[in-house]
Amino acid sequence: MMQKPKIIDPLTGRTFGDGDTSYQAAGAQEGIRKLCEAFYGAMDRLPEAATIRAMHKADLSELTDKLTVFLCGWLGGPIRYRDKYGPIIIPQAHAHLDIGPAERDAWMKCMEVALEAQPYTPELRTYLMQSLWMPAELCRTRD
Repeated sequence: MMQKPKIIDPLTGRTFGDGDTSYQAAGAQEGIRKLCEAFYGAMDRLPEAATIRAMHKADLSELTDKLTVFLCGWLGGPIRYRDKYGPIIIPQAHAHLDIGPAERDAWMKCMEVALEAQPYTPELRTYLMQSLWMPAELCRTRD
C-alpha cells in the first residue's frame, strides 16, 4: 500500500500523517466540515464535475456529513464513520458507479478548489492533494 507523503506542518513542526497533526491542521471537525461543504459546492458549479455531480442525489447534506466523518478519522481525528454509517471499503462503496480516470480527476479538481478556499498552509494543501489521490483512484470502477 502506498504511504502518505512526508510533509512537515510549518506551524507545529510535526509531520502530517503522524497522530492527529493533519486533523488539527485542517481545523478539526469544524474545519473539515467547511472543506467538505466547499468540495460539494465546487462539484455543484464546476463544468468538469457535471458527470460526477449527476451520480449524487440533489441533496448533498448526507454525503457532506459522510465525507466529513470519514476524513476526520482518516486524518487522525476521531474515528466515527463506522459507528454512524457502518463499515466502509472505498472500492465497494463506489462499485455501483461508473468511475473512470476523468471522473477521478474531476473529483480531485473539486477537492483542489475546495482546499484553495480554506485557510490552510500550502504544505497542508499539498499533503492533502497527494494523500487523497490514492483513495480517489480506489474509487475507479473502469479504465
